[in-house]
Amino acid sequence: MDITISAAQANHYSSLRAIELAAFETLREAGAVTGQAVANSLKDFDDFSRNGLLLSAFTPDAIPVGFIAGNIEDIWLHIAEIDVHPDWQRKGIGRLLMQAILSSGQQRGLAGATLTTDNIAAFNSEIYATLGFEIVEGPSCPPHLISKKAEEIKMGFNPARRVAMRLNF
Repeated sequence: MDITISAAQANHYSSLRAIELAAFETLREAGAVTGQAVANSLKDFDDFSRNGLLLSAFTPDAIPVGFIAGNIEDIWLHIAEIDVHPDWQRKGIGRLLMQAILSSGQQRGLAGATLTTDNIAAFNSEIYATLGFEIVEGPSCPPHLISKKAEEIKMGFNPARRVAMRLNF
C-alpha cells in the first residue's frame, strides 16, 4: 500500500467532509453514534489547517482517503477528529495518520496528546491504547478533556461510552 501523509489543503476539504460522513456510518454500525451524520465545517478544517494540524492520507493518485485534525489545548495536542474512508479502513492508515500528528506534537515540545472517544467500539479506545494512550479520569484528567466530554454528552453521545484518553510525550 502506497499511502502518503501530508498537509491537507483547502481544495481537499470537501473530500475530507465526505470521508468523515462515510466514517460516521461505521461508527453508527458499531453503536458508537446515533442520529444524523455530522462533519466538521469548512471553517473548522481551515482552523485545523492554519495550525498545521490537518493531515491527510493520500493515494498515489493524490486522492484523500483519511485525515486527522487537531488543535493545541494549553500544553496538549488534542486530537479532534480522525477518520478513514470505510473502503480504506483496516489497512493501517489511521495508525499512520496518528503517528504523523503525534510526531508533530512532540516536535512542538508539547506535554502529550489527548482525545475523547467511544470505549466500546473495538477500533477506538483499544487502538489508541496500542499507541500508548491511557484512559484518564478525575484529577489526572486535563481540564479541556472534562469540557470536551461534557460538550459531547450535551450533543447526545452516550456518557457510559465516552472516555478521555491521554498520551504523555
